[in-house]
Amino acid sequence: MATHGSLTKAGKVRGQTPKVEGRKRTGTNASVRNKSNFKKRFALSRVPGQNKPGQRRRRR
Repeated sequence: MATHGSLTKAGKVRGQTPKVEGRKRTGTNASVRNKSNFKKRFALSRVPGQNKPGQRRRRR
């Protein structure tokens, strides 16, 4: 089986790149998320999914 490039060079670029620390991610506040979900589902009475009733196009 032929290989694309020699195996001695495997991981060359990843080894050369400097290590960058990831940023600290904070989650959203649960009460804010629940409030927006309530508004979307019940107050605006939206239907989940891609085929929403108002956005469907008729095919010719």
